Order: sequence, then C-alpha cells, then structure tokens
Amino acid sequence: MILFLVIFLHNIDFNKIVEVIKPTEEEEKKVKSLSDKLINTVNDIARKNDINAEAVLVGSVAKGTWLHGKGDIDIFIKFPLDIDEAHLKEYGLFLGFESAKSMEGKYELRYASHPYVTGLIDGFEIDFVPCYPIKSADELKSAVDRTILHTEYIKKNLRQEQKNEVLLLKRFMESVHTYSAEFKVGGFSGYLCELLIIYYGSFLEVLKAAADEWKPNQIIDPRDYGTGSDFTWPMVVIDPTDKKRNVAAALTLQKISEFIIASRNFLDNPKEDYFFEKQLKINLNIIKEEFKRRDTKTFLISFKPPEIPADSLYPQIKKTENSLGEVLKREDFSVFNTGSWTDESEKVIILLELDVWKLPEVKKHYGPYIWSKEHQNRFLSKYGVKAYIEGDRWVAEIIREYKDAELFIEDILSQNKIGLLRFGKNIKNEILKEHYIVDIFEFLESDKCSEDIKRFFYEYLHKNVYLSR
Repeated sequence: MILFLVIFLHNIDFNKIVEVIKPTEEEEKKVKSLSDKLINTVNDIARKNDINAEAVLVGSVAKGTWLHGKGDIDIFIKFPLDIDEAHLKEYGLFLGFESAKSMEGKYELRYASHPYVTGLIDGFEIDFVPCYPIKSADELKSAVDRTILHTEYIKKNLRQEQKNEVLLLKRFMESVHTYSAEFKVGGFSGYLCELLIIYYGSFLEVLKAAADEWKPNQIIDPRDYGTGSDFTWPMVVIDPTDKKRNVAAALTLQKISEFIIASRNFLDNPKEDYFFEKQLKINLNIIKEEFKRRDTKTFLISFKPPEIPADSLYPQIKKTENSLGEVLKREDFSVFNTGSWTDESEKVIILLELDVWKLPEVKKHYGPYIWSKEHQNRFLSKYGVKAYIEGDRWVAEIIREYKDAELFIEDILSQNKIGLLRFGKNIKNEILKEHYIVDIFEFLESDKCSEDIKRFFYEYLHKNVYLSR
C-alpha cells in the first residue's frame, strides 16, 4: 500500500506546481523593493519628527513563505519597551498614516488587538503596526508583539527547501477552503502551516499525519513545553515562542475535520487539481430544484451590515444566526440547518431552513413532578382543570403563542421582542432600522440574487464540495 502510494504520488510533479504557486522573480523584486522603500520611509519620517521608532519587515514576505499574488507586506514599527501604550498608538498611527500618504497610497485605520494603519500602495496591501520589540513572551505587552518572535523563529528553523513545502500546504488548504485564521473562515493560519512543516518535515507528511494520526484534542508541542493539557481547544499547537499560547486557538473543529477528510481524499486519489481553485458549475435553476426537492421551508433575513471591521462583523453575524436558531427551537419549530453570508458593505443574509415551520394550536407544557407539593399547588393555581398527570409529572395543554415560523421571526425582530436574541449591538441596531424576511424561492426569482449569493446557496447545499476532486 505504501509503495503504491509513493508511485501514485510520483505522477504529480510537485516542482511544476511550486513554479506556478510561488512568486515570480519580478514579483519578488517588486515586493523586496517596496518593502525596503517602506521601511526607509517610516524611519525617515520618525527621524525628522524626533520619534524613537524603527520599522521592520515581518510576516510571510519576510519569511519567504508567501504565495504568488499574495505579497501582503507587514511593516511593524518598534517602540522602546519603556514607552507607554498611549504614546505607542499615537505615534505609531502617525508614522503609518504619514508613510502611506508620502507613498501616495490609499489608507485607513483598522483595529485588531490595537489600532493599526492599512493601505494599498503600488497594488500591494500594506499594514503598518506599532509594537514593542520584545525578546521573549515574558515581556509581552500586546498580542501583536509576538509577530516579531514568530518571524525570527521561522527564519531560524525553517530550512530553505521546506519553504516550497509551506507553499504546497498553504495552497492545498486554500483550495479546500481550510486556510486563514480570520473568523470568517476559522481555518489554519500561515504561522500554523509553517510550524506544521517544521514539525512533520514536509507537505506530504503533514497530510499523512492528519489523515491517519490526528485525533480529538490533538496536541503538538514542538519544544516539549508540556503545557498542552492546559488547553481545551479542538487542536492545540503550543507556540514555540510562548508556552502559554495555542497557535491553533482560532482553528474550528469544522475546519480541522474538513482538512483531515481532504487529506485522506488526496492521498487516496492524488490530483494536481487539489492545488487550484475548484471551478463550480452554478446554475440558478438547479439551485431552485435542489431547495424544492428538500421539501423544507427556507427563510432569508436580509439587512445592511454595520460599518465595523470584518473581524468584528463576522462574529456578530454568526452569533445572531445561532441565536435565531435557538429561539426557533425553543418555540418547537424544527431547525434543519442555518447559514449566513455578507458582502461586508451592503448586505447580510441569514438563512434559516426549517423542517417544521407550522405547529398545531395546542402544546404540552410540562410542570413539576407530583412529589413537590409546593410547586404542584402553584402549577394548579395557574392552569386549573387544564392540568393532568402524565407518569409522575404535571402537564397542561395550553394554547400556543406562535404557530407560524415566519410570523414568529417577524415578531422576534421587532423592538419589543428583539431583546430575546443575543447578538452584537451593531447588528441589533441595523436590524431594527430595516430588515426583510423573504422565502428562498421568492428571493431566487428576484434581481437581488447576485452571483456571489448564488455561490453561497450552492456551497450551503453542497457542503463538502471543495474537499475532493
């Protein structure tokens, strides 16, 4: 079996794939030249304004592990450790804004663990992030400070020939939609990919480990710190630069599972297609037929997204989606599945698919067990002759408040009832301003069903579509 797999994999020219997915020489020269120019610009502006700060290149560009077309440049601006955080933020943002302005780029303020400046300069996305130049995790003052340590660790421990292995792993993960630690995805970060290559040795060894060895609460501890049991995430990868941090903290169980299955599928039937985006044949009529064939009831709730960063928007959408599902279940409607999508600027869609959306007039309301006389008396005083005994428990047949799921959803999204839902205040305000509830078929017939939304529906109906070729 092992010999057969080796022979089969030899049919794939990994060197050819690397040549396609790695940056071109011209691309590398552009990124290197722009990075140097940005660093010099930041340092010159700092010097002219008597600011004690120094720029440094970090991230995948600095480590040589970036994919073709993904040359995002991360410039970290280091301030002395004895400078207070307010000073760091004020002057760090000043240097970011002034540098982007002098390079004639577009730029804006964003927030992560603390504010930073992001911009588009010469076609490349640039981040200017103020930080402290810590030498160890013990000096940590903000979450971004580790990034310099991460860059130094990878540059020191990732062998030159392993950089291509990182590119293969990243590209494979991208094509099966398990790459990116952003909340929108919940997948593997670039740093995590690099650590996996260092730990297992190669792209294929990572896939073999995932396919055959990984288990629930998998622990990977590159430097044997012994702190893996301190964490309860689906996967634990101890940061070699900080024994108290799990690099895989943002990784969801869903994406771990999808990567494991994709790895098994590839090893069972290796194809070069796994390193390139799968082309979907999305047909509106077929989507309609598939929803019709399910014989369920699907509602869409649509509203404008609040003007907040994407990292804040997606958790709020997911929380709202989950809360809607929970309140529907509490009212005895049966939720088959839910989903959500946004273009981040004009529209949010929350999809609620029900397999029970109409309910009878009456419902059973379960009361106390007969052994509790005090609780029994309160129950009987409220329900009187409607109450009866079922086994050793009091039950009352009562009139149901909501018999129709759509009417319930509309009511729950009103000013008087919206407090029963759990979500971020930003989304709550937008829903109260304006929202629409529409049946899936009505929406599919409208001119609002864009190509991106069709893709969302297709992916909802075919959840494993990217995991095999």
